[in-house]
Amino acid sequence: MPDIIDLLAHWWKRILAVMVIALIVVGVITFLKPQKYLSVATALPASSFASDKSRVFNENIEALYSTLGTTDDLDMIVGTATLDTVYWAVTQQYNLQDHYKMKEQGEAAIAKAASLLEENTRVQKSEYGELKVRVWDTDKNLAAELANSILDVLNNIHRDLQGQGNKAVLNSLLEAKQRARKEVDSVKQFLRNAETMYEDTAFLNTRYRLLSDYEKKIGEYQLMVNNKPPVLITVERAKATNWPDKPKRMQILIATAILSFLFALLAALVLERRKNGSQ
Repeated sequence: MPDIIDLLAHWWKRILAVMVIALIVVGVITFLKPQKYLSVATALPASSFASDKSRVFNENIEALYSTLGTTDDLDMIVGTATLDTVYWAVTQQYNLQDHYKMKEQGEAAIAKAASLLEENTRVQKSEYGELKVRVWDTDKNLAAELANSILDVLNNIHRDLQGQGNKAVLNSLLEAKQRARKEVDSVKQFLRNAETMYEDTAFLNTRYRLLSDYEKKIGEYQLMVNNKPPVLITVERAKATNWPDKPKRMQILIATAILSFLFALLAALVLERRKNGSQ
């Protein structure tokens, strides 16, 4: 095996030429790429019990619940962030098809812009149990707005899903109240037709109490439906940054220099062995 110093002394011009060519090519490509700014929005999971009626109306149970949820609550939200629905909503909100200068028109332009937004977005659960929404864009102010909007869309989707249970119970209570009211009206009409003075029957008393209970429960569930608790608690809204995050030109050039040197050195070693073997 040839000595490394002798190898460098004999091949240094060729090795240097390979490094220079590689740096020029990668440098041109890197500097032609547009600079992108990174903005990050951070949130914590809210307790899933926040949508539980007993947490609000039962003083004894309320103290048992924590305001914050667990890190496992973020798994479904991270999964939702892979859906096109999220990026379509944000794309339409900011007309990103114009910002990205899409050549397509109509829904095709929206779909392509939404796909590009998804490529420039990372929604992840951090090691500290936080939800991080990272967005890169050539416009530093827009990057912050997009990160905040994606976080809001995720929060709204899961807040609506979380309230579906209370809404279903509310609808059932409204239907049950309507049936009980019809029964009361039917009995009262029958008693009037029978010209009896005994309207305060046990049946009516039971139905009146039932209607009163329905009214109370409907009021409670209506409050829960109208005041949907958040699923995410925003810790830090995304802000515009002054320095671009991509491309990392210096790091790329350093890596290119190292890799091109190793490649050229390996090629020189192979060529040197072939030269010595043929002699």
